[in-house]
Amino acid sequence: MKTNLTKLLTSAAAATLALGLGMATAQADDFPSKSISYIIPFGPGGESDISARHQQPFFKKLFGQDLVISYKPGGGGAVGWSQLNSMGKDGYTMMGINLPHIIIKPRQKDVGFKTDDIDGFHIFHYTPDAIVVTEDSEFKTLKDFIDFAKANPGKLTLSGSGKGTANHLAKVTFDKLAGIKSTYVAFKGTGASVQALLGKQVKAQWGYTSVGAKHAGKVRMLAVAMEERHPSFPDVPTFKELGFDIVSGAYRGIAVPKGTPADVKQKLSDTISKINADADFRKKMEADGFALIDVTADKYADFIAEKTKGYVEAAKSAGVLK
Repeated sequence: MKTNLTKLLTSAAAATLALGLGMATAQADDFPSKSISYIIPFGPGGESDISARHQQPFFKKLFGQDLVISYKPGGGGAVGWSQLNSMGKDGYTMMGINLPHIIIKPRQKDVGFKTDDIDGFHIFHYTPDAIVVTEDSEFKTLKDFIDFAKANPGKLTLSGSGKGTANHLAKVTFDKLAGIKSTYVAFKGTGASVQALLGKQVKAQWGYTSVGAKHAGKVRMLAVAMEERHPSFPDVPTFKELGFDIVSGAYRGIAVPKGTPADVKQKLSDTISKINADADFRKKMEADGFALIDVTADKYADFIAEKTKGYVEAAKSAGVLK
């Protein structure tokens, strides 16, 4: 009797598991059957928003469904990220993520989430760090910049977007590699940082390739933090080719609430890769200064672990972390 009951329970459990797996497969096959909510944890108009707006029509073309963009600003992204895991776990809600934000912020203080709380599944581009000067600057090359800094320790001022940001950490890393001491002046956002440069309040800027794209004719970039030269700026050398091993910037990707089915995440990740591969999409993004990459769902965790080491080391050197 007991043996028959055990067999019956085992069969029931197997049937339930099979049904669950079947439902999960069907969910992924049918997904998405309606529009997807894409939450940007910043205000409208920034680079995260611009990226999402570029992705929107290509997502529609692939899925036949709308990507509905909304905003949940506050705390430099922390308000949105702290609420992410309380949202729907069916794949119809996803949120933009940024590096180094999701790594540095929770290490500075309690912001309502830890890095491991963020279930990211794709990093799709970054805005490479760059040293930017005005078109009429005395610094024509990166060597000119370094020579001045060595001859005038601490007197070379550079604006940048905030403390503990990609710009700030790149500055700390570069100073160490180049053997110089420069002075970083933090501004609230890239826009204010650019205005400080154009207004000659500082001698240079730790900015992004997007600054070179948006302010063409007014600024020049001395070097960009990429593996290879940016397609839109073929005449601007990389730091690496000039002898400085720096590949960095503001990385952007997407996360979903923890508990979202793995196959649904994979389908979304595959879709982002297809969008990145679209020639028209690449043209739009590169024209705005973005550099496209594909850190897919299966590579995401390793990528975050690798980036965390460099970010934390630089943040400690900058006094941003203890």
